Amino acid sequence: MTNEGPNTLLETVSRYLEDIGSAKRGNPEEAKRELQRFVQRLGPGSSLRNVQPSAISEYSDTVTGNGTRPQAAERLQEVRKFLTFAYKKNFIETNLAHHVRVRRARGVRQSGSAAAQEDQHITLTAEGHDQLESELDGLKDKRGQLEIDIQRARADGDIRENAPLEAAREESGRVISRIREIESILNNAEVMAAHDPTRSQIVKLGSIVVVRAKDTERESRYTVVSASEANPLEFKISDSSPLGKELMGRAAGYEVSVNAPRGMMTYTIVSIG
Repeated sequence: MTNEGPNTLLETVSRYLEDIGSAKRGNPEEAKRELQRFVQRLGPGSSLRNVQPSAISEYSDTVTGNGTRPQAAERLQEVRKFLTFAYKKNFIETNLAHHVRVRRARGVRQSGSAAAQEDQHITLTAEGHDQLESELDGLKDKRGQLEIDIQRARADGDIRENAPLEAAREESGRVISRIREIESILNNAEVMAAHDPTRSQIVKLGSIVVVRAKDTERESRYTVVSASEANPLEFKISDSSPLGKELMGRAAGYEVSVNAPRGMMTYTIVSIG
């Protein structure tokens, strides 16, 4: 029997991040980054209790692609940990973590840089651009410290049985991968104009939208942004997400329907800012 627990997937993820943060275990920032993607895919307002195993499997396939995407296993491990937490807390009756699987590689292996570069147009809000630049500065500082840690660990005994060295190398790999990702985004991004007189009339990138769920009358407030700065934990949804795509170009009073894991959901656009 499940506990009442959090009402939405977003609230469940927030509870989990608070738990691992207070316990000082794992990598909260890495977990937060991956669970943001997970929440965006399944929908912030959906209930984890209503998520089907097939939805978890589909998400796993999205992350692994054809099996050549770098660090897919590490990313999905964060989702496994979260789902195991939810099961142990009796928020769900079935351990959905068993349905998180990494597809094995098939065919020709593609380089990480080639996979990341898709020559697509990226539009960022000014706030999102500043946040990415700030994160990039922090990661570059962290990379420098990790290089020092690796040098120190190498000096300590047999490198074949050197756990600190291995941990520093793994963390360095994650940091370098994220640095390259952010640099690619910033190099290809266009920062949207700060002022747009038509923004409040229809939903565009940067719009703050209040929607009301038809079945529950519950209102939610989202900021529509590009996929590069989406953060469901801060109610920033991508314009390429199921809800974001339906909202784009719509005016207040318009109804949109989204196929969510728990079924078709209908929302009314209450206001646009």
